[in-house]
Amino acid sequence: MKLTRDDRQTFGLGAWLFALLAVLLAFSALWVAGDARSSSSDAEKAAALGGGTQVSLREFVIDPAMIHADANGTLAIKNTGSAPHNFAIKGTKLATPNIDPGGAATLSLEGLKAGTYEAICEIPGHAGQGMKATLMIGAGGGGTTAAASGSTGQTDAALRADNARMDALMKKGTQAYVDQLTKGPNTKGVGNQPLAPKVLADGTKEFDITAKVIDWQVDQTKTVRAWAYGPTGGDDSTFGVPGPLLKVNTGDRVKFVLTNDLPQSTIVHFHGMELPNAMDGVPDVTQDPVLPGKTFTYEFVAEKSQVNMYHSHHHGEHQVPDGLAGVLLVGDLPLPDGRGPVTQEIPMALNDAGVIGLSLNGKSFPATAPIIANVGETVLIHYFNEGLSIHPMHLHGLVQTVIAKDGIPITPYDVDTLNVAPGERYSVIITPRADQVGVWAYHCHILTHAERDDGMFGMVTTFVVKE
Repeated sequence: MKLTRDDRQTFGLGAWLFALLAVLLAFSALWVAGDARSSSSDAEKAAALGGGTQVSLREFVIDPAMIHADANGTLAIKNTGSAPHNFAIKGTKLATPNIDPGGAATLSLEGLKAGTYEAICEIPGHAGQGMKATLMIGAGGGGTTAAASGSTGQTDAALRADNARMDALMKKGTQAYVDQLTKGPNTKGVGNQPLAPKVLADGTKEFDITAKVIDWQVDQTKTVRAWAYGPTGGDDSTFGVPGPLLKVNTGDRVKFVLTNDLPQSTIVHFHGMELPNAMDGVPDVTQDPVLPGKTFTYEFVAEKSQVNMYHSHHHGEHQVPDGLAGVLLVGDLPLPDGRGPVTQEIPMALNDAGVIGLSLNGKSFPATAPIIANVGETVLIHYFNEGLSIHPMHLHGLVQTVIAKDGIPITPYDVDTLNVAPGERYSVIITPRADQVGVWAYHCHILTHAERDDGMFGMVTTFVVKE
């Protein structure tokens, strides 16, 4: 068959298209093969990481704080933070390289004897800000699993052999808490310190507040660089987490003068209050951020009884969990008939993140403060959740009567466990009876917020009923 010119052109175009398609298919095959190799590599890496004891690094926490691993096992370490971190076992040469955010590494424990070790992040300053953990190497060989031998990953024999030591370790923490009843607080620094206002000539109540970074003891072993509020002109001992406790009467004119002594811009939002728009404290929406070294004055009238928080609303993802929060109470809540008078009014700020971490009023058990009341007293407790998680607050043996939600009075109801979500405030009253004398545990009932292998920690305190 003879090809015409048009046929040759059509054939040539078809051949060219076929060749192009072949090339594209070839590239596609190479891409698929490469992707398969990459996926295979990623899968192998994931499998290797999945086979070890999981450890997470972030600012400024090693999670879990008590790490259990088999002898000759492997740690699978992931950086879930926003800055580089590493993981090192003190007293040994075992350490990962610096791990970038989102990265992961494995650390073999081969040859490390059974026992207890301290683990840290070696990047300067990180261990001092709380990046420490306890590493416990079990007596059992590799291959034991949590399903077979409990959450620690140790064999039954290893658990039994270590049981007495672990019980003693748990008792030590509890005893440190109990000793506060006779020896006083076991850490420096107290949050929620009441601050009296300066009363101006027109009756306005002025609070002069500074925000700055301080050393803050969360517990006996953990001191962090907290972002804290305190009275302007006061020394570091007058700053705390939470910040000063402010209380005014209904109808008071209030002036809040903020001085920013932080290394970063900040702002104050009065959470839960009905205020003029210009006083709402949202950067670039209602006002400019308050620059380091500058001041800003908030002015408003406290129109009605309220239970409020004041906190940063600028870089709030770290400024608030790191400590920039306080309590502002306006007036008094109505009590149910037959209850009261209130003999103690106690704010309880809940936190779970930042450098402070799991805590009640800026302290982690055994540094948390007990609540002590006599039979027949009425104690008013305000929960303020400044954290990132919900916290079901459970009181053993005593009834909590809920009287307000977000500062708004409600029909009272009784609970023993009360869910408090981020941003929420609940007000409860507790009136112990004569048959309830004793020490009652009081904690968040997400158990990993209150207990770990070395005993109680974090969001735990007690309610002590005296005759």
